[in-house]
Amino acid sequence: MANPQLALKERVLASVTRVIAVLLVPIAFVRAPGWAPGRAPGGALGRARFLACQWALGLRFPAEDLRGLAPETLAAITHARAEAFWRDGQLIGLTSGYRDVSEQLRIFFEEVRRTGSVSAARRRVLPPEESRHVRGLALDVRPVEGARWLELNGWRYGLYRVYDNEWWHFEYRTVAPTRLPHPDAHTR
Repeated sequence: MANPQLALKERVLASVTRVIAVLLVPIAFVRAPGWAPGRAPGGALGRARFLACQWALGLRFPAEDLRGLAPETLAAITHARAEAFWRDGQLIGLTSGYRDVSEQLRIFFEEVRRTGSVSAARRRVLPPEESRHVRGLALDVRPVEGARWLELNGWRYGLYRVYDNEWWHFEYRTVAPTRLPHPDAHTR
């Protein structure tokens, strides 16, 4: 980050989020014994840590919305975030996930207006019929460090960065995709 004050703020918020998660583990442990059996590794303690992580990240990134994600995408991102958080101290926030057709169309036309052409817009945003966001299979994440962690480790969860020009965009895939230079490259 170029702005030292912003970088300091981000470090402080990340530290506070970690402390909150640790403090939430006992509460989550009481809540977790029968919660989602088998979905989080490590028995009751693993489930408690998983749940505490989700709560803490929800507090850190209050505007994120996980609703509408395909079940496999939701499982992948929540488990990847928990591993990043507890193993490496890395926070991963969701900027955008599922988008309905009208939202994707609005974003696409906004980009057409901004760039001046459909062709130029498609290099950054796909129309609804082609966007994996509309199917709940795509995620836009933050911060850059979280995306970097996901790029290195996301394959274990089926999450892959698919476009060179979008460091923030990941998709759930059952097979590793070929990295493309931009979203429109797949139609060429």
